[in-house]
Parts: sequence; C-alpha cells; structure tokens
Amino acid sequence: MTHQRFFRRPLLPNICCTLVALVLCALASTPARAQDEDDERVTVESNLVRLNVGVADSRGRAVTNLTRGDFSVFEDGVPQTILNFETTEQPFSLVLLLDMSGSTLSFRTQLKQAAMRFIDALSPADRVSVVSFWTEMKEQKRTVKPVDHIETLTDFTNSRAKIAFAIEQARGGGDTNLYKALRHALGALRQEGTRRKAIVVLTDGIDSDVRKQDRAASIAAKTADEAISSIKPDANPTLAAVLNAADAQGVTIYPLALPSGNLKRLADRATLSITPNKGTPSEEMKRLTEPTPQQAAIYASARARLDTLAARTGGRLHEINRLEDMARIYAEVAAEMRTLYTIAYQSAGSRPRDGQWRAIKIQVARPELIARTRPGYYAR
Repeated sequence: MTHQRFFRRPLLPNICCTLVALVLCALASTPARAQDEDDERVTVESNLVRLNVGVADSRGRAVTNLTRGDFSVFEDGVPQTILNFETTEQPFSLVLLLDMSGSTLSFRTQLKQAAMRFIDALSPADRVSVVSFWTEMKEQKRTVKPVDHIETLTDFTNSRAKIAFAIEQARGGGDTNLYKALRHALGALRQEGTRRKAIVVLTDGIDSDVRKQDRAASIAAKTADEAISSIKPDANPTLAAVLNAADAQGVTIYPLALPSGNLKRLADRATLSITPNKGTPSEEMKRLTEPTPQQAAIYASARARLDTLAARTGGRLHEINRLEDMARIYAEVAAEMRTLYTIAYQSAGSRPRDGQWRAIKIQVARPELIARTRPGYYAR
C-alpha cells in the first residue's frame, strides 16, 4: 500500500497538468485562428466597393432588364472586375428616418400619411426600420443641456403592419440631431450584412450642433455672401464622418428636404410675425424681415450638405416645396429604389488605402443609356 500511494500521487498532478496545458493550448490557438479569420474577412469586406446604380434611356425612363455583362466599372480609369451583381428585383434593407423636431409639429398628420404611402410603394421583400429623431433641452443640475432622442420604433421587418404602427407612434419636439441620427442608421444597417442598403430621411437639414459651428465660422461676416463663403459646408467633419461610413457599406441616402429649411420661408415667416406701423418705410421692413448673414449661411449650408449626402452616395435630393407634394415625392423615391442595380468590386492592384479620392465611372454596353451612381470614395 505504501508503494502504491508513493507512485500514484505524483502521477495525478502530472496528468492534470498535461491536460490543463493541452486545453490552454487549444483555447489559445482557437481564438487566434478565429481572430485571423475575422481580420481577413473584415479586410476583404472593407476593400469591397458596393454601388447602387440607376440606368435610364435618353427620355429619362428607367431601364431594368440589364445583366452583369452590360456593365463596365472603372476606378481612376482602371477597369475593375465585377465580383457581385444584383438585379433591380433584389430587396433592400432601409432605414426610414423621421425628423420629429419642432419644425414638423404643424404637419405631423401629413408627414405620417406620406410615410405610409412610401411603405406601400416598396417591394414586399424590403426590410424597413423606422427611426425618429429630435433633441430636447432639459435642465440638469441648474444647467440646460441638450438630450438627444434617437428612437428605433421598429427593427428591420417586412411586416407592413409593424412598420405602419411604428410610423404612427413617432413623437417628438425641439431641435434637430440629423447627423447623429444618420450615424445611428448606418450602425443599424451594418447588422444587415450584404443586403442592398438605403436611408430615406425626411428633414429640414438644420442640424443643431452643426448650426452652432456654422454660426461661429460666419460670425464676423457682414453680408450673406461673405457668411456663406466662410463656412465651406462640404468640409465639415461631421458630414465627412457620415459619408465615409456610408461609403464603407455602399449605402445610398435619399434626403427629402422640408420647406422649413428653405431660406425664403424664413423671411416669409418673419414678415408674417411683424405688424408694421402705418407709414413704416420699406427699407425698415426689409431690415426687420431679411435674414441675417449668419442665418443665410446656416440655411444655405444645410441645404448644400443635404445635396452632398445624396450626390456622394448615389441618391438624389428631393425638395418638398409644398407639403401636399410630400406623399408623391415619397412614392417617387420608392419607385426609384426599385430600378437600381447593385454592383460590387474589389479595387484592382495593390494600391495603398491612403485616404485619397478614387473616382468611379460606370459604362453601359448600350451607348444610348446613361448610368448614375456615386462618383467615388476616399480610400480609407
């Protein structure tokens, strides 16, 4: 018995140590391999350029019967190999962003009815997430601070009943946090994998944070032209961050610009709010109702950025001049989305991702047809 205890006790720790070592090696190697695979997948996906492409004939009518062989893609003039091609019938994942700031309070019923019409015009297989956004000013510890509200009213679904209920539940008031809402939408779309992606955003474009930056940049300007030239709207880093994130996933953005973001409407509202005294000189009335240089710059820059969001992502800016046109414009956007092809390619050669601009050009085999997509991307 003494000898058995002498030999068996040392063996158990040795066996346990060996087993533990083997398990630790396995655990260490498996995550490493998984991490390597993840790194490789992320690298490949990040180099994949996805384009939503619309094609029209000389009369502007959409052409939806083309095949992969009808398209040629060029990046900085270099032909690219199309790795993936999706016809116009393939479904989208899209985020419907609803601006619930105070500027939309007076026409919420029209807004929701128009959004419903948009949903009805989509393909039955399209997946939709409804998101509302606004900024509320709240007093916290004797200080008034902005509180952002970005509410996902429904996750991605193709249930029209769920989408309609979500639209009806949209509430809000206060200021506009447009670019934070766009970043939220892009983050949500990332979970939708390789599906075709789009954002449709109804807004006046006057983002509260960016407005402060624009006012500070134009504070010394004496005229509207001076104020506008002092801002350089496309150089805004907040806008750039959204565009880069959209580029990475190939997301097309369709801004629907509300009349409240129109500078002329601002002057009209000022005129209506003033009751002039009898005999008030016209020069005085003009001074009282004309937007300040800073206001002119803020509104002009906000509209320019909406145009850039559309142009850089291959979408289109739709200006709503009359509220009664809103439903029709929503339906037009839905119809346009159903005419888009999607093309994916990986940039040819060993060019470094140096942050430089890469110009994209699409050619169609039939020369009478015109293809439209985003103009390029920054290789980050």
